Amino acid sequence: MKIIIDERAQKWFEEEIGIPEGSGVRFLGKVYGSSPLHEGFSLGIIVDKPNDPLAITTLNNIPYFIEKNDDWFFSGHDLEVIMDDKLNEPDYLYHKREQ
Repeated sequence: MKIIIDERAQKWFEEEIGIPEGSGVRFLGKVYGSSPLHEGFSLGIIVDKPNDPLAITTLNNIPYFIEKNDDWFFSGHDLEVIMDDKLNEPDYLYHKREQ
């Protein structure tokens, strides 16, 4: 699994979330909402430290990661994070992984 974060989205996380040194951004599935992958579940983000990562991308010394126990949510997809210019916040795209 891959996590791709574009430069503008990465800058947004740094400026808007205020990630303490030694921590990172964890992507996870949460109950409520919806996503292109699951009705009734949406993508959540929290500031956390990697424990048992399924995927990790480090940018500017900040790990962006998904834990193994959240693999169910991503269902064989890579995650790409880009900026939504209209909303001025990250947008999350799911790309089916090649087998």
